[in-house]
Amino acid sequence: MLVIPVKEGEQIDRALKRLKRKFLQTGTLKKIREKKQYIKPTERHRVKMQKASYSNARLREME
Repeated sequence: MLVIPVKEGEQIDRALKRLKRKFLQTGTLKKIREKKQYIKPTERHRVKMQKASYSNARLREME
């Protein structure tokens, strides 16, 4: 659970901005999306390999 202490006289916009930043840094949204649907380990591995090959191709293309 994320806790953002709001200082006396602090604007709500600033506190929300800190909350959003902390939410993204902890990876909470990513975890929630992963748990929405079960993906078999082999499927997860296949997607990971596809992403790696794509990024390698992009790096080679830039050289």
